[in-house]
Amino acid sequence: MRLATVDCEGRAVAVVERDGGLYRLDVPGGGTLGALIAAGPEVVRAVVDAAVEPVRATRHLAPLRPGKIVAIGLNYLDHIREAGVEPPGNPLVFAKFPSSVIGSGDAIVVDAELTKDVDWEVELGVVLGRTLRNADKDEAMAAIAGYTVANDVSARDLQFGDGQWVRGKSLDTFCPLGPVLVTPDEVADPQALALRTRVNGQLVQDSSTAEMLFGVAELLSYCSRAFTLEPGDLVLTGTPWGCGAFMDPPRRLAPGDVLETEIEGIGVLVNPVVGAEARPGRS
Repeated sequence: MRLATVDCEGRAVAVVERDGGLYRLDVPGGGTLGALIAAGPEVVRAVVDAAVEPVRATRHLAPLRPGKIVAIGLNYLDHIREAGVEPPGNPLVFAKFPSSVIGSGDAIVVDAELTKDVDWEVELGVVLGRTLRNADKDEAMAAIAGYTVANDVSARDLQFGDGQWVRGKSLDTFCPLGPVLVTPDEVADPQALALRTRVNGQLVQDSSTAEMLFGVAELLSYCSRAFTLEPGDLVLTGTPWGCGAFMDPPRRLAPGDVLETEIEGIGVLVNPVVGAEARPGRS
């Protein structure tokens, strides 16, 4: 299944993509796609099977607003090589704030008063559909509601200057998600997906999830031993080589740039970059 949240006459509507069309999901209580996922896989299947009303959408929104965003650093072997660092012995875990989430087509806002070094990171996003605590790898994989494309946009000067990563990773608009959530039955192997980033049409990242140091199952199991993962939580699984910070000379995002982040079988996120002065309500 390919699930999404779309803008339909100014309203956010949960839909399923089927046969080239979009069909409204009647979420119990009139809730969101996130609420549907939290209701459990059996409810998701029943609601999708009952979806017969076609809708016309103006654009895709972020599929859901995660309860929490758990992110993983230095998790691709090719990225570790380009950074010239030793592979971590365990997953390197940090957090992004859910308020950073935007959808495909939404603008990434670069506030020059806060940061002058903004970078891209295409990542496979994993959304939980069941609660996980002290889970083994099989239990972890069974708890996945779906996969999505994510861009872990990063203010490198804040990230490295602060000495911890949360602020530099969590600025508003710094977590594009979407355009859809693809259920596990359509992803034969999450460790065999091509993923790419283009900036203004130029290919800058081109790799495979096979390069992950710690795979999806291991990451979920590892995290669940430290804290509970809940339905609707999002785990970002790391980025491959090709980030601007490691280019020679380094490359930074600037207003006017257009980012395309893509994962095989899921879709393409497209996000323009604007300055803070272009943000609605900014004077």
